[in-house]
Amino acid sequence: MAYVDGRDALDGWIARGDAQAAIAIPHDFPRDLARGTTATIQVIVDASDPLSSQAALASAAGIAQVRNLAILSAAAHRRELPLETRIRPRYNPGLRSANYIVPGLVGVILTITMVLVTAMAIVRERERGTLEQLIVTPITKTELMLGKISPYVGVGLVQMTTVLLLGRFVFDVPLTGNVLLLYGIAFVFITASLALGLFVSTLVRTQQQAMQASFFFVLPNILLSGFMFPRQAMPAVFQWIGAFLPL
Repeated sequence: MAYVDGRDALDGWIARGDAQAAIAIPHDFPRDLARGTTATIQVIVDASDPLSSQAALASAAGIAQVRNLAILSAAAHRRELPLETRIRPRYNPGLRSANYIVPGLVGVILTITMVLVTAMAIVRERERGTLEQLIVTPITKTELMLGKISPYVGVGLVQMTTVLLLGRFVFDVPLTGNVLLLYGIAFVFITASLALGLFVSTLVRTQQQAMQASFFFVLPNILLSGFMFPRQAMPAVFQWIGAFLPL
């Protein structure tokens, strides 16, 4: 918990993700409270995560209700509520779960497919003996690996585009911001996931082992990403581990 002076500083904390909820107290709050008129406070929440935002809204409403009862008990002659809480959800005003789940599915789908497909493709070629034939050709190992993962980069971008289009036109999820920046970050993420799949392929010898080992890396990646559970509620050690995972 921290105190900031000024609305610009408060907005900056919310925009950077340093705070998920904030209470804005106007300068005339003590005066209105002393006069016996309704004093207004504003609760601002980052509604991009509906679960956390709903918990913050419920807590704010509960605290305001308790404070109202305390003031009314001390001054029984008052006929109106001393406090009025105005809620302002940002980034997801309707608290729609689709606005949170659909973008998260982009990362989940890419994580599963990129890691699993890459690992199984390399292991399958090793089982068939075609990988050894490629190694003896006059190309470097770097060129060989780039040739193997390059098609999957395109597949990942197509998957991402499909999910975004379905989210926009089927689930009415707004797509705001810089689209080119989004695809640039997705390219880095896809490359990291493919590299993880290549790493898995070096640890196993069969496709069944590749599938099992891939899920060994994929499941922690999803569970610690904050998609299913708020990362702030996790122990510090798991937050650090999740910060180093691609998703």
